[in-house]
Amino acid sequence: MEWNFPTAEELAAALRAGEVTSVELTDEAIARIERDDKEINAICVPDFDRARAAARDADQARARGEDEPLLGIPVTVKESYDVAGLPTTWGMPQHRNHIPAEDAVQVSRLKAAGAVVLGKTNVPVGLQDVQSFNELYGTTNNPWDHGRTPGGSSGGSAAALASGFGALSIGSDMAGSLRTPAHFCGIYAHKPTLGLAASRGMVPPPGPALPVDMDLAVVGPMARSARDLTLLLDVMAGPDPLTLGVAYDLTLPPARHERLCDFRVLVLDEHPLVPVGGAVRAGVNRVADALADGGARVERHSALLPDMAEAGVLYTQLLFSGSTAHFPVETFEELRAQAAGLSAQDQGLEAARLRAMVFSHRDWIGVNVRRELHRHGWRQLFAEFDAVVCPITSTPAFPHDHNPDPRARRIDIDGVEYPYFDQLVWAGLATMPGLPATAVPAGRSPEGLPVGVQLIGPLFEDRTPLRLAELLEREIGGFQAPK
Repeated sequence: MEWNFPTAEELAAALRAGEVTSVELTDEAIARIERDDKEINAICVPDFDRARAAARDADQARARGEDEPLLGIPVTVKESYDVAGLPTTWGMPQHRNHIPAEDAVQVSRLKAAGAVVLGKTNVPVGLQDVQSFNELYGTTNNPWDHGRTPGGSSGGSAAALASGFGALSIGSDMAGSLRTPAHFCGIYAHKPTLGLAASRGMVPPPGPALPVDMDLAVVGPMARSARDLTLLLDVMAGPDPLTLGVAYDLTLPPARHERLCDFRVLVLDEHPLVPVGGAVRAGVNRVADALADGGARVERHSALLPDMAEAGVLYTQLLFSGSTAHFPVETFEELRAQAAGLSAQDQGLEAARLRAMVFSHRDWIGVNVRRELHRHGWRQLFAEFDAVVCPITSTPAFPHDHNPDPRARRIDIDGVEYPYFDQLVWAGLATMPGLPATAVPAGRSPEGLPVGVQLIGPLFEDRTPLRLAELLEREIGGFQAPK
């Protein structure tokens, strides 16, 4: 029997029943990577010898009667996570020889849960792109169309899952880096509540790997089913033990509802700062129809929703204000001069990005105060609704665009070009206030490309959008393997 595209839950059941061994699953996954990854280029740092050894250990542990949530299940890890003995470069050639001595917290948690790590997946340079290519490891292709990107920055992980290279992966998200690749590749991903999962050991090389309070970024699970997201999130969730003097048990509240008919959902398919393409709008409406057919209360408008135009600008400012922290002084001064030359009347997103790149700390504090007001607005919204359904980006996966100046790139939305980074505002809707968001498949575009949507939930109520994702999977279907 081939085990190409099973869920982790199915593999765990088969392993417990003795229907297959971890060694068999691992050998099959490696064979599939060696056969198919020449075209996809998702696995940039294979670790097959240690994977086979870990699989043997897992089978021996099971024979002794031991069990763990992921015991014997092959997985992959985003290149940006430290794995002892493997390079962590973030796609930057100058760090090709940076080899950490310790695993990142989340890699340690994967291994403690019994997972078999096959290797690391490709990323963009510095994790700062909606694509996944770099000089060290080359370009990762979308399994549905090799001329298109799988997304970024967790694009290698999404492409690996869509190609059957392991059952699970872990990535990160600050500008949609979990959700956009899931949307582009037809898989599932979950951006946890800010601060829910420790991120130590996922730091730009050369480190050091210390506990850090992230402002926007999170680490999270990727999978081929909604239930697998919950399985992996339960492994990942919890604070960094280095920040706590005592043992700490993090218990997330249960989902607000178990039945689809009990959910109250706000559906959004328009943004004041960027249009939504027809294929993505159709995916949102497909989900909205399934919710309504299942008896959920579905609304299209709410006065409680925080101002989306301001939210998009605030997110842009917070995101880009940190992007220049390590720029050379000369480059920073050039940006400062460009920002000073902007007209006061220019209040578009491109101008917001440029101004934010040279923010003072005083500027940032002002934006952060506005963010807190938006967080309060979301609290009020989630007193009336359980989830918000909306796009992840405005288009399905777009063709590779390696223009070395990202600010010169354009994104085509139904035949009209827009600045490349405008597509980030939908991802920022959940990121700016730190809310959890689950990316789910929502059908195909007319060209046959995957389309996904995100289910945004209340702060630290991650199980609510995850449960909604499970219920939707039954109604509209979930992952489908690329032909």
